[in-house]
Amino acid sequence: MLLLNLPSFEVKIVIKEGKRQIFDFIRKKYVTLTPEEWVRQHFVHWLVEEKGYPASLMANEVQIQLNTTRKRCDTVLYDTSLRAQMIVEYKSPDVAITQQVFDQITRYNIVLKVKYLVVSNGLHHYCCCVDYERGNYTFLTEIPDYSAL
Repeated sequence: MLLLNLPSFEVKIVIKEGKRQIFDFIRKKYVTLTPEEWVRQHFVHWLVEEKGYPASLMANEVQIQLNTTRKRCDTVLYDTSLRAQMIVEYKSPDVAITQQVFDQITRYNIVLKVKYLVVSNGLHHYCCCVDYERGNYTFLTEIPDYSAL
């Protein structure tokens, strides 16, 4: 797989039915290894190991109901009261982070109403903080440590 702009970690990969699978320690199971999943696993490990995010308050592939369609948020971080605080959207490293990607995560936020929106393709990472009182958002220079949330 590709080198990313994220620290490496002890990757667990197996081959099942001819397909490579990677262990997702959040879901506690092996999942198909795609370029997007490669980014997700690196990013989640980085959040836990470097940024202090509790793995027990994170969930991958969170299903939400958006109008009449079901969507899946790539990763959602919760607070200790289990209120969603952050949505993370991953893209393959060869996918540019565009306005369309931000539009996608913003649609998910119509349902979850989180404070932080994060987008990463493993090479470039963006985080914005939503200010509901003012009706705007601010891009942050870095993704905050869990203690700063």
